[in-house]
Amino acid sequence: MTDPVTQTAFSALPLNPALLSNLETLGYTEMTPIQAEALPVILSGQDLIAQAKTGSGKTATFGLALLHALNPHLFAVQALVLCPTRELADQVALELRKLARAIPNIKILTLCGGTPIRPQTESLAHGAHVVVGTPGRLMDHLARGNLALERLRTLVLDEADRMLDMGFFDDIAQIVAQCPARRQTLLFSATYAADIRRASARFLNRPAEVKVEALHAPTQITQIFYEIPRETREAAVETLIRHFRPVSTLAFCNTRAQCENQAAFLRERGISALALHGDLEQRDRDAVLLQFANQSCSVLVATDVAARGLDISSLDAVINVDVTQDTEVHVHRVGRTGRAGEKGLALNLCAPHEMRWATLVEKYLGTPLRWDDINKLSPAPGGPLLPPMVTLSILGGKKQKLRPGDLMGALAGEAGLTKEQVGKITVQEFYSYVAIARDVAPRALAALTNGNIKGRNFRVRIMDGTTRDDEAHAAAPAERARPGGPSRSAPGREAAPSHRAGAGNRAATSAQPRRGAGDGRAPSRPGAPRTGGPGRRSR
Repeated sequence: MTDPVTQTAFSALPLNPALLSNLETLGYTEMTPIQAEALPVILSGQDLIAQAKTGSGKTATFGLALLHALNPHLFAVQALVLCPTRELADQVALELRKLARAIPNIKILTLCGGTPIRPQTESLAHGAHVVVGTPGRLMDHLARGNLALERLRTLVLDEADRMLDMGFFDDIAQIVAQCPARRQTLLFSATYAADIRRASARFLNRPAEVKVEALHAPTQITQIFYEIPRETREAAVETLIRHFRPVSTLAFCNTRAQCENQAAFLRERGISALALHGDLEQRDRDAVLLQFANQSCSVLVATDVAARGLDISSLDAVINVDVTQDTEVHVHRVGRTGRAGEKGLALNLCAPHEMRWATLVEKYLGTPLRWDDINKLSPAPGGPLLPPMVTLSILGGKKQKLRPGDLMGALAGEAGLTKEQVGKITVQEFYSYVAIARDVAPRALAALTNGNIKGRNFRVRIMDGTTRDDEAHAAAPAERARPGGPSRSAPGREAAPSHRAGAGNRAATSAQPRRGAGDGRAPSRPGAPRTGGPGRRSR
C-alpha cells in the first residue's frame, strides 16, 4: 500500500535538488492539494488549467515548475507570468524570489504600470530569467522592442478569469502571439466559466485540467445569512460591525457606486472605512491597500474584481453586502477569511429579491444555510471601534537613501518605541510608510517631525484616507521642507493630478499615471503610437 505522506511530500517530486533543499529551509515539506495534483502534470511538460481557491498555494505551484525548467546560464527571458494587477505581480515576484534563493544568479523582474518605464527598460537591457508583469506594461515593452520572448519556455496566466473580466483578452492574445509555439502554458484561475474556457482555448495545447475543491470547512469559517429590507443595507453593515467588532473587515459590493456610498456611510458614523474599485487611480489604490494591510483602516469596501490579488494575512471577517449571482464568486469571497488555520467569519446580507441567489449558494454548498435575525444584534461593549494602528507618511524614500532600518532606528531613538509598537515599514521611491500602534502614534509623529532621520529632517504626517500625500505634504509649513526631502524642482517629485479620484480615498503613495484596476500602463512617448487592443473595462 502506498504511503499517502510520501505522495504529498515535495521530496517525492523530481525537482531540482537546490529547490528541494530551499523548500525544506522554508519549512515547506508537504504539498497543498493543488500542488499535489498540478505539479506532477506540469513537470511532465503538459499544458495545464488549474482552478483553486484563494490561499491554496497556486503561486508556489507554478513557481516551482518554472524555476525547475530554468537554465541559469542562459540569460534570457525563459518564463513569463501575466497578472491582472500590480499588487498581485509584486506578490508573485516576491514568492518566486523566495523559492529561487538557492539557485545562484536568477534574476526575476517585475514589469507593471504605475511606475516609471525607464528603469524597467534599463533593467531589461541587462537581461532577466523570469518576468512577472501586467498586460498593459508588457505590451508597451514589446512594442518598444525592450522585451524579447524567443527563448521563452513557460507562460503563466495567473488569475486568468480576472484578466479577461478586465478586458485584457486582446492584449493577452497579442503577447501570446509573440511567444514561441513550443512552450508550456499554465492557466490558473479562481473560477473557470464556459466563456473563459472558450476564450483561453487558443492559448493552450491539449491541457490537463485540475480542480481542487473550493469549499471551506464549516468548522473553519462561520457563515451567517441575514434577511434585510433592501433600503436598510448600509445600516445593516454598521450593525454587523458594531456587534462582531472585527479588527479587519472586507466588505463586498456588486458596484463601484455602492462601494463609495457604503464606505462614506461608515465613515460618517465613526468607523474607519475606505473604498476599493476600478475607478481609483493606481496611487489611490496603493494608498488604500497600504492602510488596510497596516491595520490602520478597519473596513475595506470593495468590488470583486478590485479585491482579487489582495494578500491580507489576517482577515477577521468578510461581509457580503450583496449576494452575488455567481456561487463560485461567493465561495471565493468567503475564502478571504479563515486562512492559514485561523477561524473566519462570513456575514451575508440578503434582500428579498436576492433569495434565489442565496438558494443557489445553499445548493452549491450542499448544506442548509444558517439564518439569524439581525434585529437581535446589539453593539458589543468596548468603546469606539478604532483601528489598532496608525500609518505615518514620510516625505522621503529610496531616492533619499532611506531604509526600513533607518526608520526603525529613528523611532526607537527619537520616540523611544519598541519593535512591538512598530508594524510594517514600506519604503518606496519618494515616500515611506510606517505602521505605528495607535496609542503611541502622537509621540512617534512629534518625535519624527521635530527630530531627524539619518541626520536629516523630513515632513511627516498621519495618513487619514482623505488627502493625497503630494497635496498634504505640499500644504505643510515651508520651513519643514529641509534638505532631507526632494526639492521643489526634483524631477521625480509627485504632482497632484488635475482630476479627482473617488471620494474618501485620496491618500497616495507615489506619482503614477492613471490606469484602471491596477494595471497602470504608462502613456506612450510623445508622438509614439499606442499599442494594444481597444479600451478595456474595469470593475
